[in-house]
Amino acid sequence: MEILKRNGHNVTVVATTGPQTAGAIAREHIARGADLVLAAGGDGVINETAEGMVHSTVPLGIIPGGTANVLAAEVRLGPGLEAATQAIERCQPQRIALGHLECHGGVSRHFLLMAGIGLDALVVYRVSAELKARTGKLAYWAAAMSVAGLRLAQLTVETSGTSHRCSFALASKVRNYGGDFEIAPSVSLLEDSFELVLFEGHTSIEYVKYLAGLAMRRVAGTKGITILRATQLRIHGLEGQRAYAQIDGEYAGRLPAELRIVPKALTLLLPPEYGS
Repeated sequence: MEILKRNGHNVTVVATTGPQTAGAIAREHIARGADLVLAAGGDGVINETAEGMVHSTVPLGIIPGGTANVLAAEVRLGPGLEAATQAIERCQPQRIALGHLECHGGVSRHFLLMAGIGLDALVVYRVSAELKARTGKLAYWAAAMSVAGLRLAQLTVETSGTSHRCSFALASKVRNYGGDFEIAPSVSLLEDSFELVLFEGHTSIEYVKYLAGLAMRRVAGTKGITILRATQLRIHGLEGQRAYAQIDGEYAGRLPAELRIVPKALTLLLPPEYGS
């Protein structure tokens, strides 16, 4: 992570010392007068950094890295360190909304990209950190194979006075999912709402048809998938069933959960063509 104090021509490069440390580092240096923060890493590092910058006016820029940088794919930054660094020079500060998650055990976290509840969070929960460090995305596919054929927890999603049943709920602020698929094609970081995509199914085998639809970019209209817009929602599982939540690709906690949009929560450096 680079913490910049441009007016004084000072540049400080700070390495994180472990999970959940980037936010505190960013917050500390902003208090000291930094006027730009660049986060170098994957979506998890960027999420942690943004958590420490919520409601600050200091811009956050990203230098993509990590396993799968969904944010970089969304705004078309990179690929490669040199290309991303050059792109930062032409990026413009935009005030954007963040998502916010509260769930079981008092967890309270913001997110830039998405919150996944149910099947995908179960996969994230099962990812081996050691395998992820060695193989990157393959660790997620290995975790996905480990849930093949399992009965899935059933979720109840309540939003705008309506109730929906599903086994995977995605509240997204970006089109891209996992760096490989486009699930929420109509949403943008510049909007103050989630695109809420709900997948029905009692076993993971039923998701084979959804993967085919994703590969062909035919999510809308696929039987078993419901797409809504929402600014807040509540999700809980059936009694006796344990279900998980992930935000920006990292495990966040267990249900029940409440999600909401936090308008104008972060200043993010974005390419000028984004959203046009």
